[in-house]
Amino acid sequence: MKIIVCVKQVPDTSGKVAVNPDGTLNRASMQTIINPDDMNAVEAALKMKDETGCRVIVVTMGPPPAMGMLRELMAMGADDGVLVSAREFGGSDTYATSQILAAALKKIGIEKDDIVMCGRQAIDGDTAQVGPQIAEKLGLPQVTYVGEMKKTGGTITCKRILEDGYMTISVKTPCLLTCIKELNAPRYMTVRGIFECGQKPLETYTYETLKDDPLIDLATIGLKGSPTNIFKSFTPPAKGAGMMLEGDDKDTCNKLASMLIEKHII
Repeated sequence: MKIIVCVKQVPDTSGKVAVNPDGTLNRASMQTIINPDDMNAVEAALKMKDETGCRVIVVTMGPPPAMGMLRELMAMGADDGVLVSAREFGGSDTYATSQILAAALKKIGIEKDDIVMCGRQAIDGDTAQVGPQIAEKLGLPQVTYVGEMKKTGGTITCKRILEDGYMTISVKTPCLLTCIKELNAPRYMTVRGIFECGQKPLETYTYETLKDDPLIDLATIGLKGSPTNIFKSFTPPAKGAGMMLEGDDKDTCNKLASMLIEKHII
């Protein structure tokens, strides 16, 4: 049994966002972090590894520096890493990204007892589309918004946490699960893990590696093959300082109401 976790390196939203002339993010000039929801997926995989001794593989699509992120996840406990990187893959939207990642997962191989895990969504796009699209392209049953899970034999029972309530679903392996932050608290790297992560296997899948897969078609991958067109992308202006009104008496309430009326808010 193995668990394959798809992770993404995303811009640090606490810093400045740089945008290329074509509307895509200039990721090379921005500070990056590991996508938060993906960290919950990694932790879920590592917990299952602690319980069953299964193998955990982390996979990401991105530029060569994303290899450092994979090493961090190996220092947390992942066994193997796969970097999917090529110029032909650059600028891919969710549709094209799912094509490429699905081909990479097929290259790794998905067997009867295997599980694919993803974060619910990435903070740079917030679409929550890539995980479900991978499942569709691989013909895997999927459960999204997983807030609790329990594995019994070849069945995983998941509790989905939705806006209007909860849903419990049982699914057979192989399957794909997308995880939310309520699922767990991600662990830290260990000193031993940091020393050992450099010796763990890390492969790079290029266009040449995956080009024979039917999903890898230059017409449906990369910026030119992406059906989503970016109309405008920009860094929002910084907000001005707020105003605090102290007191809980009638005069304070009247003052607040007067200010809101003056600004035509009420």
